Amino acid sequence: MPVEMKLSRIIISEINENQYVYLKEVNGERQFPIVIGIFEATSIDRRIKKVERPRPLTHDLIISVVEMLGGALHSVIITELSSKTYYAKLRLRSDGELIEIDARPSDAIAVAVTNDPPLPIWIDENVLEDALASQ
Repeated sequence: MPVEMKLSRIIISEINENQYVYLKEVNGERQFPIVIGIFEATSIDRRIKKVERPRPLTHDLIISVVEMLGGALHSVIITELSSKTYYAKLRLRSDGELIEIDARPSDAIAVAVTNDPPLPIWIDENVLEDALASQ
């Protein structure tokens, strides 16, 4: 059963290669980090801080393409943890059908926070348990 999560914090380091986003359970206390790249981390951070850009960035483009093709973004779900790598899907509705597109969690989260209103972020309960056990 999926658990709804929210972005609780972003850690951006100028001296380390790895950046982190922390997801926290919406109706609970469980939280865990996901390692992401600097570009995704700064993109998410700018969206959270409402920094305006003069031109659309990649995550803006994804939202625009989905909307222009008649679809609607629905949610993000983190589906798997394998060898310390998380897997996610960006979910959208098109012609009444729910479509899931493979995505890196960092990109899916960036789209989620870029969308207006922000998209819900879900994680499979088993993946959450695995994430907590691997900390």
